[in-house]
Parts: sequence; structure tokens; C-alpha cells
Amino acid sequence: MALTLGFGTAACGSEDSGSGGDDKSITIGMVSGWAEGEAATHLWKNLLEDKGYEVEVKTLDTGPLYTGMAQGDVDLFLDAWLPGTHEDYWKQYGDKLEKVGSWYDSAPLTIAVPNYSPLQSLEDLKGKHGEYDGTIVGIEQSSGLFRVSSEEMLPAYGLEDDWKVKTSSTPAMLTELQKAIDAKENIVVTLWRPHWAYAKFPIRDLKDPKGAMGKPDGIFTVAREGFSKEQAEVAGWLKKFKMDDKQLGSLEDLMENKHKGKPDQAVDEWLKANPNFATSMTG
Repeated sequence: MALTLGFGTAACGSEDSGSGGDDKSITIGMVSGWAEGEAATHLWKNLLEDKGYEVEVKTLDTGPLYTGMAQGDVDLFLDAWLPGTHEDYWKQYGDKLEKVGSWYDSAPLTIAVPNYSPLQSLEDLKGKHGEYDGTIVGIEQSSGLFRVSSEEMLPAYGLEDDWKVKTSSTPAMLTELQKAIDAKENIVVTLWRPHWAYAKFPIRDLKDPKGAMGKPDGIFTVAREGFSKEQAEVAGWLKKFKMDDKQLGSLEDLMENKHKGKPDQAVDEWLKANPNFATSMTG
């Protein structure tokens, strides 16, 4: 038995080294407050650690994260919105990065209001700036969502003189949304799908007849140049990675609400409720 175990261990070691060397450490970049990215990042942190990898999560703004990947300081980013939202970053750094795979196929950028709002379309914002202090509550300035909403959407609907998209952070925007809904006050926010806010808050999207917010993106896993060759085993798993609305929504809800601040607990509970998922990814 000792000999058998010894040969088994040797075989495993040989297989590991053939799939990317002996380096079992991986750095994943993450943008704080982007719920789908936080969910995917901590899910894969759990799956990889379960396979013996040492995973470090680095929280960065979007720009520094792409810079870090291009410089080789960050291995992976699981929340790249392409081809539209992160177009600027891909133009700047794409030749030093690689697309590993798309794990969510249709992710639109949105402008959202509470259900009680009389607004139905982005066209309805014209002439209504006085009721909203001329402000759409945005997120981080480095986000593609801020660029698209301020530089594409406002001019498309002739709103650039009376409205502005206020830079904020994703958590601060959600806090303002919660306060406004509790007080039944007017508010307009930038948002995106998938996001747990649609399940938690009574909100809806404003129609965008001019398509100014762009076509829905795919959410991609991207990596530093050479990652797939050096970490072939992990890249192979990530190529298979897919989540549907139900899977992602339930994980986001656990992470952002029930186990807020304790992502590992959220992932543990989710994996117990979805027992075949880990096997289907790294099986």
C-alpha cells in the first residue's frame, strides 16, 4: 500500500508539472462592489484552493487592474465586459492579455429607477432635471459604465446640458438607491445586469430606444499574456466556466446579503446547494 500511495503521489506530481509547472500560486484581480465579479472570484478562489492552489485576491479599480495584468502582476480577472464596456482598456492593453473564455453571454448596461417612478424611457428625462437635481447616480469613474452613460447616453438623448452622471462607488450608489426607495423619493441610477439589486429592490430599467447604452456584452475571464500556457490546467477549467441567471443570482444574494463580508461562507453554502457544480468545473 505504501508503494502504491508513493507511485500515486509521484504520478500526480508529474501531471501537475506538465500542466503549468510547479507554480501553484495564482493572483486574481477584483473590482470592489461589482457583485458578479465578486461572486465569480470567490467561487473560483474556493475551487482552486480545493485543488491545492494558493490564491491571492487583489482588489483594484478597473484601470489599475488592467495595468497590473498587462505588467504580469495579476494573473486573472473574471469580470471583463467585452467588447463594449471595457473597450478602452482592451484597446490599450489587449495585446498583452488573453481571453480565456466567456462565462455569461448577455450582460447589458442599464439606467434604472424605482417602480413608482413615472419615468418609462430615457427620452422622458428631457426637461425633468429639476425634479432629480439633474443627477444620475453613477459608480466609479474608471468603469466603462460611467463612460458609456456620460459620454454616449447623455448626448444621444440631448441631456448633456441639464444632466450629469455623478461619480461615486458601487456600494455608495446602492446605499443612495436604498435610502431613496425607503423614502419614496426620486432617483435615477446607472446599473447593469446581472445584479442582485434587481431581486432586492423594486426597480426597473428605463427603455433605451436609441440603443445609446450599447449592445449587451459578454462577461469574460481574461488573463495576463502566457497564463494559459503556464497554467494549462486552470485555463482548461476556466474555459468550461458558465453560470446562468439562477446560479449567479443565488450566489450574489448569499454573498451580498446573508453572508455580507464573509464571502467564503457564502460560497460554501452555495456549493452545498449546487453539489454538482464543482465537479462539472474541475472534476
